[in-house]
Amino acid sequence: MAHEAHHKSAEHHEEAAKHHHLAAEHHSKGDHKKAHEHATKAHEHSVKAHEHSAAAHKASGEALHAHN
Repeated sequence: MAHEAHHKSAEHHEEAAKHHHLAAEHHSKGDHKKAHEHATKAHEHSVKAHEHSAAAHKASGEALHAHN
């Protein structure tokens, strides 16, 4: 469980970074509507990354306590 959650978190971090870069590109071109759309997607992926990371750490802690 923890491994998969860490993997999902990493995927969402990568997607968030991609959308942050796209937002910056659109912003520099003056296309603020597209920039905002990508910034919103970046935020959504960041939230999902945080959720998966929290689940991974919880699962890791539970696994650690189960072995003790």
